[in-house]
Amino acid sequence: MPTHRKAATALSALTIAGALLATAAPAQADGTPSAQPSPAVKTAPAPKNDGAKAICRRLPKTEQRIDNGLARLNGPTTTIGSIARLQQRVDDAKTAGHTDVYTYLNDRLTFRKSLVPTLTLRQNDLKSVAAWCTAQGLDSAPAAQ
Repeated sequence: MPTHRKAATALSALTIAGALLATAAPAQADGTPSAQPSPAVKTAPAPKNDGAKAICRRLPKTEQRIDNGLARLNGPTTTIGSIARLQQRVDDAKTAGHTDVYTYLNDRLTFRKSLVPTLTLRQNDLKSVAAWCTAQGLDSAPAAQ
């Protein structure tokens, strides 16, 4: 390719790039973003409702799961997942002098104890939701046995 042709091609490319920048620059010059969103950014449509019907429909199952969780957490040392069982494991690790295991299990115990007030709060919230669902005439599905 001759030198003058390479120069002409480069000049054309620069002219096109300059024209594109010149048209985009005024929209950005005042510091405000352009009105058109980026084509890569997609927005989800806004919800049309708050999902109350679905919450009311799942209410018995949700209540059952919370009840089962609280029963497990408050269970005796023979119940896997109970606070009492984990407390026993923490005590055994401390007695055996396993400080790293003790620290790990004690942190798990702290978290597990924090679940009880959270689940109790959710249980109370669901009682008021159940009353609201009944008042609205939104039937809930029977709990799975």
